[in-house]
Formats: sequence, C-alpha cells, structure tokens
Amino acid sequence: MATLADLPDSVLLEIFSYLPMRPKVMWHLLRRYMASRLCSLRVGGYLFSGSQAPRLSPALMRALGQKCPNLKRLCLHVADLSMVPITSLPCTLRTLELHSCEISMAWLLKEQDPTVLPLLECIVLDRVPAFRDEHLQGLTRFRALRSLVLGGTYRVTETGLDAGLQELGYLQRLEVLGCTLSADSTLLAVSRHLRDVRKIRLTVRGLSAPGLSVLEGMPALESLCLLGPLITPEMPSPAEILSSCLAMPKLRVLELQGLGWEDQEAERILCKGLPHCMVIVRACPKESMDWWM
Repeated sequence: MATLADLPDSVLLEIFSYLPMRPKVMWHLLRRYMASRLCSLRVGGYLFSGSQAPRLSPALMRALGQKCPNLKRLCLHVADLSMVPITSLPCTLRTLELHSCEISMAWLLKEQDPTVLPLLECIVLDRVPAFRDEHLQGLTRFRALRSLVLGGTYRVTETGLDAGLQELGYLQRLEVLGCTLSADSTLLAVSRHLRDVRKIRLTVRGLSAPGLSVLEGMPALESLCLLGPLITPEMPSPAEILSSCLAMPKLRVLELQGLGWEDQEAERILCKGLPHCMVIVRACPKESMDWWM
C-alpha cells in the first residue's frame, strides 16, 4: 500500500495545501514524512472550543520552521495565538493569513525584533478582533510587505489607518473589507501615502463621488474593486464612477461586486465608457460557512 512518502511532490504539496490539520496530526506528519517538500499549509485551531481544547504552541511553530524549510504560505483559522509569539513562526513565510484568530497585544508591536519574518510579502487579517492601530503601525517592520488585507478589523480607526499607511508607502495592494472605516477616509489615506499602490479592494460603505475622485491621477493603480451591498445614498452613480476611472491613467480592471448592477444600464455605461478596461459587474458570491474554504 502506498504511503504519503511514496506520492509525487506535486500530489503531496496539493494535499498539504488544502488539508485542514490539527496539532497532533501535524506533529505526526512532521516526524514521519518528508516535510521539506511542504510549501503551503492551512491549520485549524480550537478558539471556540473551551479552555480544555488543544492549542497551537510555540514549539509546534518552531518545529514547522525547522522541518519545512520551503514553507512559504501559512493560513491559521480559529486559532488562539495569544501564547504563540510571532517570533516562533517560520522565517521563510512570504504569506501569512489569520482568519478568526486571537492574538496578544504584543504580537505586532513596533518595538519588537525587526528581523522577524524578513521575507513576508502578504499578510491577511480577517476577523482578528484584537488587531488595532498599534498593530497596524507595527507592520512597518516587514520591509518586504507589499500586500495587506484588513477584513472586519473593527478596532482600526481612521486616524490609525492614516498613520499606519504613512509608514507603509511601499504597499502595492490594499484591501479594506467589512470594517467600520468609511470608504472615503480609506481612499483619502491611500491617496496621501500609497502612491505606488496597484490594486485596491474595499467595501463601499461611506463611499461618495468626491471620495472616489481622490484616486484620480494615481500613477500606478491598475485594479479597483468596489464591494457592496449599497447602503448609503452617497454612493457614486455609474457616470461618476466612469468619470473618475477615466482619470486613472493605468487602470485596467474595474470590478463592482454586490451592487445590484449586473445586467443593468449601469453595467452597459461602464463597459462602453471604459473600452481599455476589463469591467466586471457581478453579484456577491455565497459565503461559505466552512472555515477552510
């Protein structure tokens, strides 16, 4: 009977990339199989399972780094990381995703060792309730960081976002989704500090035509995605969106999702007025209740 060690690298990496793992299972795999071939891993925790539930440990994270020298992407879901310092994560990571995780106040503070995760290019913070302004400013230690996703990080304030982006001027991709921040304040901070940004994706809560117009003339912006649902009357009209997009010299992709404009006159106006762009108008996808999707 074939074992995991007998599988080709391509098959093994595909399994490891999408298999949700528990701590005991991961220990077993690290000890028994050729983990040096592992590039991407998703791990589920037990954040909502009570005080007696098993936890991810610093020792496990350090072992992951030692046994998996080619690990580039780590996705942690519903995990209690309050006792797992960021210094214990594998130093080879280029992408770190935290989904519904708990972190400590010390996790991303600015004063920590600037040599931690020296290759980190992308960080996703999706429903991480403890994440706040101080953590955002602490991201400046990651000099290789180019992509930042903030999803449901309701403790981040408009003042904190502006101060944080001021020191993250090298970002090329920013997503701000489902936060309490208004879209106008987010775009104003972007226009002030992220002159090299190439991709912006944000929820349209609090978006107005003047707010969108601050992106006009952005020299590197290639992709703009606006996500609904529509909840404010200030939302720019299709004609106003078209006017602003025409003033974005490098824009090549415009995506409008969940605005209720698919197969409507709005879609026709934008497609006709932006022949140099890929215009995507679609409904919001159904949200999966499975954390590993």
